[in-house]
Amino acid sequence: MVQHCHTVGNKIIHNKLEENGFDVVNIGALSPQIDFINAALETNSDAIIVSSIYGYGELDCQGIREKCNKYGLKDILLYIGGNIGSNNEEWEKTEKRFKEMGFDRIYKPGTPIEETIIDLKKDFQL
Repeated sequence: MVQHCHTVGNKIIHNKLEENGFDVVNIGALSPQIDFINAALETNSDAIIVSSIYGYGELDCQGIREKCNKYGLKDILLYIGGNIGSNNEEWEKTEKRFKEMGFDRIYKPGTPIEETIIDLKKDFQL
């Protein structure tokens, strides 16, 4: 049952990205880092987008930039959004920590996917 809320949001993001012309590889909910990396390698992806709903995004994403680099994905852009950190922490601190972890774009809770789409188009000059 817990996974249901993850999969609904995941599917909404997937559909919105496809509607805007992006090729999407959806690895599903509750996926480990290596699944993101393998999917990116298999499909020659330009970006990895992580959405977290349960507040442990920092724990789940520790070392992902280093793993991307290790597997030859040095130029891949990393995006993360959702409920990625503690609700008690100032957003600027959360954002800084994820930047230090190697994420290129960090979105606070409640950010519409359309903002990510605008950034993707900017980042890839589309």
